[in-house]
Amino acid sequence: MNPRSRTTAVVLAGGRGTRLADTLPDIPKALAEVSGRPFVRILLDRLEHFGIRRVVMCTGYLGRLVREALGDRHGALRLAYSQEESPLGTAGALGHARDLLQSDPVLVLNGDSYCHTDLERFFTWFQGHSADAGLVLTRVADTGRYGRVKADSAGVIMSFSEKTADSRPGLINAGIYLIRQRLVETIPRDTACSLETDIFPALAGSRLAGWATHDAFIDIGTRESFLKAPAFFANLGGQP
Repeated sequence: MNPRSRTTAVVLAGGRGTRLADTLPDIPKALAEVSGRPFVRILLDRLEHFGIRRVVMCTGYLGRLVREALGDRHGALRLAYSQEESPLGTAGALGHARDLLQSDPVLVLNGDSYCHTDLERFFTWFQGHSADAGLVLTRVADTGRYGRVKADSAGVIMSFSEKTADSRPGLINAGIYLIRQRLVETIPRDTACSLETDIFPALAGSRLAGWATHDAFIDIGTRESFLKAPAFFANLGGQP
């Protein structure tokens, strides 16, 4: 049995996609089609390839459409759903889904971005850290849109910088996390809060680790990047 078959993965798919409203009216971002397939299915392919067998979909805006589109299975994956009644943010979504998160750590993916990183190496790397959470970081030519992350030589994340007009190259949060149960248990169940602005910055300096890579990354949060997605995945050779 693949050791990752016991890991619970979470896809944060509650976003409304307001910046894509003109391009994708009346559907959640997770269902935005890239080369004829909902974007979220690309993420699920990746998890299945890695050996994950159980995924919790954290849904919000038009979540019923996500469930109708995906059902309870995706290949070898069993899908469960945690539906927000009101927007809870990326951390609040985990707090709301707490009872469904059955492994330690939990693998968490943002539902509107993709990083072509080696998940097995990420797990192995995290096992060598005592941090409450580990983040995949990737280097981009322009951090202005995403915000910068600074980590020391031991992989401890020291600081986050907000999105600015600063267009220098640097490391960004790639939207893939390993989060220990002791951190999940501190997140309120029904309070809106964000991993990126409320939880992770408070852990910086000692309890948060970053795995720095040069792996290919895309998010589909803007019309410009969404339209680039088919070419991005074609350049990867269609591999999960």
